[in-house]
Amino acid sequence: MSRRRFLPLLFILLSGCALDDSQQPQQSEQLERRSASSKPVVVAPDAARSVWPADAPPIHAVSAILIDARTGRTLYQKNADEPRQVASTQKLVTALIVAEQDPLDAPVRVAREDAAVEPTKVGIRAGESYPRRQLLSAMLVHSANDCAAALARSHAGSLSGFAGEMNGLAERCGATCSHFVNPHGLPASQHSTARDMARIAFRAYRNPDLRDAMALRSYRFRYANGRLCNLDPTNKLLLRDFHCNGMKTGFTESAGKCLITSYSKGGRDFILVQLGSRARYIFDDAERLMQWAQFH
Repeated sequence: MSRRRFLPLLFILLSGCALDDSQQPQQSEQLERRSASSKPVVVAPDAARSVWPADAPPIHAVSAILIDARTGRTLYQKNADEPRQVASTQKLVTALIVAEQDPLDAPVRVAREDAAVEPTKVGIRAGESYPRRQLLSAMLVHSANDCAAALARSHAGSLSGFAGEMNGLAERCGATCSHFVNPHGLPASQHSTARDMARIAFRAYRNPDLRDAMALRSYRFRYANGRLCNLDPTNKLLLRDFHCNGMKTGFTESAGKCLITSYSKGGRDFILVQLGSRARYIFDDAERLMQWAQFH
């Protein structure tokens, strides 16, 4: 090969292999974004049984899974692939669609059917308008069903249309054992699994708008008439353990007490999904399992 042809080729090879310090973080961020929307990373360990590993502390949830929030590696699981209703934890799917696709500072006009949704609500009224970000925060902090309905309807035109988008997003996350029919998790013919919800949570954990909202220990909601109301978080773990930094609670009679927790300590990040537990156990179980995870 002539020197004239060799030098340009050498330059291309070197420029493709050598990244300066400013390029490396950018490449890392691109890889992280790709990992959040590609094939699932939360897989069953080869040695997994219904409960794995054997030295994990017992918890009361019917099904659960604990993963490394950075890599998706499974650290613990209990009946993780058992189909169950997941109550309001499926609001993470609603939140992902809104945060990824809709302008968060644009207004949403409340419809009569949005305001009628029970039981947990903030009391928005038909005809009022709210910034989408405000409704999203109220939904994640206080689990407001009326806000979830307004966000879904404004996005897709109907709750049934939005459910189709929820199922599409779940499939893109690798949550192929899930089927959703509403944006808030109220009882219906729908289901997911602990592993599928961990895959969804893994993606939500990478969205900065959702991370900020889910970490709030209170939220001041401003009504259309100017009245202010402080909303307490349904995730009480945020108030008792500062290592907890999100994610979402849920409860119905059929689903039991449900909790998806994100937790950071000692330079490690975790996501724990608990489904079908009880209120008096679920936060203690979360802390106990997170403490165990520090050494695994």
